[in-house]
Amino acid sequence: MNNDIIEGNWKQLKGKVRENWGKLTDDDVDEIAGRRDHFIGKVQEKYGMKKDEAEKEWEKLKNS
Repeated sequence: MNNDIIEGNWKQLKGKVRENWGKLTDDDVDEIAGRRDHFIGKVQEKYGMKKDEAEKEWEKLKNS
């Protein structure tokens, strides 16, 4: 799934994001809105991940 498709299907993916990354608030998820850079930033902020780790999590989401 490419980044444009993720943005378009964000409403459907919100549940997966909330399930896998419970520290993200509803506001965080709404702010991310399927955008890669926003997702990476929020995951880094809330989970203390390095950028490359957060990018791997985005790829997992993208490929699910």
